Amino acid sequence: MARVSQEHLDARRRQILAGAARCFARNGFHGTSMQDVLKEVGLSAGAVYRYFAGKDDLIAAIADDAFGGIRHAFEDAAEITPPPTPDVLLGRVLRTFLAGQLYGMERRTCAALIVQVWAEALRSDRLSKAFGDGYAGMRVGWAKLVEAYRAAGLMHADVSADDVARTMIATAQGFMVQEALFGGVEPEVLENGLRGLMSMGPQKIS
Repeated sequence: MARVSQEHLDARRRQILAGAARCFARNGFHGTSMQDVLKEVGLSAGAVYRYFAGKDDLIAAIADDAFGGIRHAFEDAAEITPPPTPDVLLGRVLRTFLAGQLYGMERRTCAALIVQVWAEALRSDRLSKAFGDGYAGMRVGWAKLVEAYRAAGLMHADVSADDVARTMIATAQGFMVQEALFGGVEPEVLENGLRGLMSMGPQKIS
């Protein structure tokens, strides 16, 4: 029997995930059955269950791909020397991620699916742990960037690295939510908004 190549296995896995993602985007996680997924991808139950034991496995894999795409885009942008300022960095991350458009989905549909995945993490301990681990890693990455900003004289030494990390992650998440709900949100809007906020000087509180 001929050995199936890893490339073929990877392509089949992605085919299944892309079909499941389309189903989830149309009908939501709880409104989609495994039969719906089988029909969407045009494969037998045996072919699909070879890769995924059930719907929870599909959701977890989609979540991992979505979070991984954002993480890799962030890591690539963060390797630039000198480090780009937050407005430039977040703009690059979002452009890179949106250019990849998860499973070839239309951008707003992709953003809506990601928001659904986040919501599902409130129900699933498995997803909650995976997101918690990824979130912790992102906070560590941003903390290292803050150190680089300090070394370059771009940020005051008394600024909390973790506060910056959580704020920047929240900004990216908010961008995705706006795109999911309203559409037409461009990275330039986020860049310009952050740049405007960064131009403000400290306010004296009486």
